[in-house]
Amino acid sequence: MARTVKEEDYAVKRKEILGAAQRLIYTKGYEQMSIQDLLNELKISKGAFYHYFKSKNDLLEALIDQITEEAEPIIAPIANDPNLPALEKLHRFFDTAARWKTARKEYLLLLMEGWYVDENALMREKAQNRMIEHFSPMLAGIIRQGIAEGVMNSAFPDQMASLTFALLVSMGYAYMDLLSKNAITHQELQRATNLVEAYNVALERMLGAASGSISLVDAGTLKEWFG
Repeated sequence: MARTVKEEDYAVKRKEILGAAQRLIYTKGYEQMSIQDLLNELKISKGAFYHYFKSKNDLLEALIDQITEEAEPIIAPIANDPNLPALEKLHRFFDTAARWKTARKEYLLLLMEGWYVDENALMREKAQNRMIEHFSPMLAGIIRQGIAEGVMNSAFPDQMASLTFALLVSMGYAYMDLLSKNAITHQELQRATNLVEAYNVALERMLGAASGSISLVDAGTLKEWFG
């Protein structure tokens, strides 16, 4: 069903607020940005803001959802490419996602200031479940293709797709712990490298893939974050 003009106006205004929040996060950081900063930037009332977002945390959740929406058109063509073998798809799927995040490293690190605080645990879980629902069908399709090609072995491709994302979420937490150090050193880079290798092995075993056939993050990308 086509959206009404009122719904379209609502979506446009909401997107405008998200855009202003992104700009302020770049200049001030998420924790330092206040709702009043947004009101001043957009020249709107507090009531107008709360018409679109219930709180600053609600805004943060929407910013995270926006990242998912922006990443989908970059990743989906890889998953849907009929000419790529499954393992190549999986590699490009992870590599493209990692490079897309690296290109937005500064913004994502500023955003994570609020995302990983303890009081946002429930919000994180809800948003991560939405990401799993969003991207798991793509991964499940790749896993089914891998099974058909004989390079993967699993009786539960849908469940393995969800577990793969759960693995990625877990790795993300570990990354943020390393990145939260006051000074990134060679030690953190080595720990990040070891972490990726461990998760590579775990994913290969989950999917019944050959040893060394899966790489979640390449060395170059790791150095851009931890070097």
